[in-house]
Amino acid sequence: MTAIAFIGLGNMGGPMAANLVRAGHEVTGFDLNPAGVQALVAAGGKQAASAGEAARAADVVITMLPAGEHVRAVWTGQGGLIDVAKQRGGEKPLLIDCSTIDVESARAVAEEARAAGFDMLDAPVSGGVGGAQAGTLTFMVGGPDAGFARGEPILKAMGKNIVHAGASGAGQAAKICNNMMLAINMAGLAEGLVLATKLGLDHAKLFQIASTSSGQSWALTTYCPSPGLVPTAPANRDYAGGFATALMLKDVRLSQAAAEAVGAPTPLGAHAAKLYAALAEAGEAGRDFSAIYPWLAKQARGSVGEG
Repeated sequence: MTAIAFIGLGNMGGPMAANLVRAGHEVTGFDLNPAGVQALVAAGGKQAASAGEAARAADVVITMLPAGEHVRAVWTGQGGLIDVAKQRGGEKPLLIDCSTIDVESARAVAEEARAAGFDMLDAPVSGGVGGAQAGTLTFMVGGPDAGFARGEPILKAMGKNIVHAGASGAGQAAKICNNMMLAINMAGLAEGLVLATKLGLDHAKLFQIASTSSGQSWALTTYCPSPGLVPTAPANRDYAGGFATALMLKDVRLSQAAAEAVGAPTPLGAHAAKLYAALAEAGEAGRDFSAIYPWLAKQARGSVGEG
């Protein structure tokens, strides 16, 4: 049994922490939303009055937070989690951030942890709320080899695929590249479905053809945005649940900030960012990102950037 502090018990962090409890670990959690803490207690975890209190006696400290500024604020500076970790006796705790944030923030926090004598992993996830609940997430991990070896058994209690992507920041780099590709893929699939409708082609027939030919993709066969074709897809729940448009927009914008910083050409990523921004502005920020399909179906040609 490992003593684990889990900070950030939202839609993803809550079930992840609960899976750690089910794996036999002693989990103490904190979240600004009392409901998240109460859910952890109901699952067998413990509550703390602050992030620092949760981390004080922990062997492993995990955060799952909204953005880079939150990660920097919680981990660094006087009274931050790195400062709290310095006060712990015995073996130094392993520090893990599972948030999806900018690469620069991930590397900055990891460097501060390293300077203080701690191993820190950036370990963003893929798999959505369903994967968090089922314990089937993919973890993309950046950080030192020794830290990864120590953290892998903990991550396996929450996920199915644990990949050491490289040094600090590599996990975040993998996450934003993956999600940029997914955003582009889903937008392209939505365009194909809209065009099929305009041409009088039945979606079931297109699915039958594309799913076994060169148009095949995860977005099509696992997450199809046209209702009725993939029973488990959010399209069959009026695009509720899944991966919110606001979160996809956040990730695509992170990819574009990173591309700007290193001079990488990402014209399709840039256009995808504009499309998902328009989708969010249309009131769809809380619906699954595959809602880009019904939204696009309502647009006129020339209104969303065609020539």
